[in-house]
Amino acid sequence: MLRLLATLRKEWFLLTRDKAGLALLFIMPVVLITVMAVIQDAPFKDYQEVKFDILTVDNDQGRLAKHIKEGLSASGQFNIIDTLNGEVLTQAVALKKVNDGDYKIAIVIPKGATANIVSNANSIVNNLVQRMGMSSQLPVKEKQDSLNVWIYFDPAAKKTFKSAIHQSLDNFLTQVETNMLLERIQMQLKSKDSTAQDSFPAIQLKAVGLKEVATTTDHKQIDVVSNSVQHNVPAWSIFAMFFIVIPIAGNMIREREDGSLLRMKLIPGSYLAILAGKMLFFVGICVVQFYLMILVGIYLLPLMGLPKLVLGHDHIASFATAVSIGFAATAYGILVGTLFKTPNQALNFGAISIVILSAIGGIWIPLEIMPEHIQMFGRMSPLSWGLDAINDIYLRGGNLWKILPDIGRLIGLSLAMLGIAAWVEKRRIA
Repeated sequence: MLRLLATLRKEWFLLTRDKAGLALLFIMPVVLITVMAVIQDAPFKDYQEVKFDILTVDNDQGRLAKHIKEGLSASGQFNIIDTLNGEVLTQAVALKKVNDGDYKIAIVIPKGATANIVSNANSIVNNLVQRMGMSSQLPVKEKQDSLNVWIYFDPAAKKTFKSAIHQSLDNFLTQVETNMLLERIQMQLKSKDSTAQDSFPAIQLKAVGLKEVATTTDHKQIDVVSNSVQHNVPAWSIFAMFFIVIPIAGNMIREREDGSLLRMKLIPGSYLAILAGKMLFFVGICVVQFYLMILVGIYLLPLMGLPKLVLGHDHIASFATAVSIGFAATAYGILVGTLFKTPNQALNFGAISIVILSAIGGIWIPLEIMPEHIQMFGRMSPLSWGLDAINDIYLRGGNLWKILPDIGRLIGLSLAMLGIAAWVEKRRIA
């Protein structure tokens, strides 16, 4: 008991005397989380949440261009720009603006596009009514030219951005052509039905819709999506907690060098009491770090225009996760401080190893978008276990029972690291 109390008292004095180190433990993680959440806000947004300026060149001057402009504007995703400096936009100007990076997207509607669509619709309608035993004389072009609506992207645009926008525009063009075809069919049916009134019912193609539903019927289902705040606040909190390895390892090596560890061992009791004292003190520091970061996500980041961090319903599970992560981070720091002989060795290895474990563990970017062989190694990172547990609580509405496997892995690894550290220290004494 004396060793435990002496260790707690010593660690407190060391921490409070090092003002710069104390600031690094609490202020730097706040800055890190804020910066990462801000710079990653746009990449985490769905493309439907972002509004793009789109240059539109209308060489057709027909219904197709009108429908496209109206539809793109109504979608709320695009700002339609067809004039610049009071002049009608031309294809050459649009191409130059996009190539120079002034705009990200431009579309060019070719001349005759509307006529091609109408002719194609007329051909389909003629074929249908003829098969029904009726005559039809809708005009059809003898030979239709193959036309395309051209789309230009900024050469620096990412492939995923291009794919998403291209798919969105392609779907919309298909919708426009389908609507025009249905209009022609409706007009033909109306002309064949002499009893039809002006209120002839419109043809509705879409009979089955698409609706997103929750994955659980629990009334406590959390209404939240994974965004920059939901990812970065827990992720970089875990990263900051594991960086406790630097002060722990540095203190342990200095204790051996200045003889304070030897004096601690002269107090009657087991060396495990010294380890327990370190664990209790630094796990407490890690938990305080974690909840400080949570407060940043709840109160500070929304002031900067970012989403508010949404917590799960099981706060006991959240606390247990924070303690387990702090336990693993502290045990790792003790192991590093035990294995290495000089501060430079311990601090360099500790910092680099945490950066590597965080990179492959889904801290920087979500694990699911990494290559499969990287995911395999990433799932072995204790930082990944902690992040999975937090996501289960915050995003999936999980409880303590759901996260027990991840907590068990963290505690098991911690005990193994402490056992190795105790064995190495015992051999060093012998």
